Amino acid sequence: MKKQPLPPQKSWLTRKVETSPAARSAFLAFTNFLGYGSPKQLAGRRTFAIYEQICATTPDRDREFWLNGASLFKTRYSNMNLLPFRPTKDCFLPPTFQSWFTVTNLHIWMLTVRFRALPAEHGRHYEQALIDHFFIDIEDRIRNVLQPQGAPSAPYTFETNFYVNPNSPSPEGTSATESDAKKKPSRAPDRIVTRQMKIFKEQWAGMGLSFDIGLVKGDAEMAGAVWRNLLGARGAQGIVYPTTSTANSTAAFRRSVNLVGGEVVNISKLNLEKEETTDDGSGVHDFPPSEADKYLTYPTVMLDVVTYVRRELVRLQNVRDEDIINGDWEKLRFGTVKDQTAT
Repeated sequence: MKKQPLPPQKSWLTRKVETSPAARSAFLAFTNFLGYGSPKQLAGRRTFAIYEQICATTPDRDREFWLNGASLFKTRYSNMNLLPFRPTKDCFLPPTFQSWFTVTNLHIWMLTVRFRALPAEHGRHYEQALIDHFFIDIEDRIRNVLQPQGAPSAPYTFETNFYVNPNSPSPEGTSATESDAKKKPSRAPDRIVTRQMKIFKEQWAGMGLSFDIGLVKGDAEMAGAVWRNLLGARGAQGIVYPTTSTANSTAAFRRSVNLVGGEVVNISKLNLEKEETTDDGSGVHDFPPSEADKYLTYPTVMLDVVTYVRRELVRLQNVRDEDIINGDWEKLRFGTVKDQTAT
């Protein structure tokens, strides 16, 4: 018969604290002096669970809405492709890190709105700690995306398949050659990581401000924030529709350029037309003429997202301050944008 392993022995300090009220009191006083029981420390520990279990998992749990789109339905008349009559109601976001960041950032904003209503001695700590965890995770993920193959690092939270990592380790059975490995640096260059972090901080601040204004001014303003921030302002320069000569064209590539963020250093020297037609790797750009029907989904998508944001903010408002402060984070868990069983 196999012997059961003995339970681990408690340390002298643990036994002393458990058996001596005086030692326990002294130990708690010492830890409080070091700040371990302060509101700031408690907020830091609890918001990590909130970020990891609530915010960062939301894109994966509602993946169908954010990424997927059903097949297009086309009717051919006189050798000409016409727009389909059954548009889907999804965002058609590309499976990139930019998309993951944007969706997660939306839910970060909704939680910070709720945290602002906490008592002052807790609210500022919860809000700041949540944002700190977010950007630590963002930097960690940026390094994983930019670093060379064969050098993965442990994630700050968890791995996700919401976006494609172009530098993920090679599939089993294949490997990079030794000469290729020597050409690549051992880690992502700090200069590039810093530049990307600046861009994402600008996007975080811009989205938060846009949705704050929408929260005050109304649904139309918030729908505009959804279009600019989540849908990439697609179609801002006009929509190219299919004709007999452009029905199968894919040449209409255009993206929105952030003139006040980290992307543009000197606006006066910017060739806007060239920048708009340059792929920045985000995967968000105008649809080609053959996919112009996707723009028809945007009014419904904006309505769905605005309705979702309003509904979730009301739900979060009804979560008691005591539940948040005491770490009952399950009550903060977000739902899906729309009922996936609806037709």
